[in-house]
Amino acid sequence: MATRPPPDQARALRGSLSFRNRQRDRRLDLRWLRGTVRHVLVEQLHVPAAELCFHFVRADEMARVNWQFLQHEGSTDVITFDHGQPGGADGQQPGTLHGEAFVCVADAIKQAREFKTTWQSEVVRYVVHALLHLQSYDDLQPAKRRVMKREENRVMRELARRFDLARLEPQTSPR
Repeated sequence: MATRPPPDQARALRGSLSFRNRQRDRRLDLRWLRGTVRHVLVEQLHVPAAELCFHFVRADEMARVNWQFLQHEGSTDVITFDHGQPGGADGQQPGTLHGEAFVCVADAIKQAREFKTTWQSEVVRYVVHALLHLQSYDDLQPAKRRVMKREENRVMRELARRFDLARLEPQTSPR
């Protein structure tokens, strides 16, 4: 099973991907995640360029973000902010994703137990969910939610075939 996309795919995406880990619930291999996100953007979503930042946060920080921006109580799994302008009006080329997402690893751990999956696949799912929001997928109305969920599941199936999602957790070397 591949661990990272080939270098030519990794270079095909213009722009930048930033990852900020401000949680201690689980260790994350951000280098592996960067390669996986590049694969999704280039090979599955056909995004030419992106300016993205992913923040991996604790439940208390996620609750603050959730209240500050959405006036919702408590933590949640993922919150996405789209900073792009339609048609590239922000100086970016059309089709460029420009935004940031907050991902709560503690929520991924809880939901993994509930859905009988792994916390690693839940975190990757939240990242995919954020990318889809940045591509204008919506989950507020039931019909649109079904469309988004189908696409999210399609991307996740492809990722699971190509990558070992457990690699999100860094491998520790034996002493």
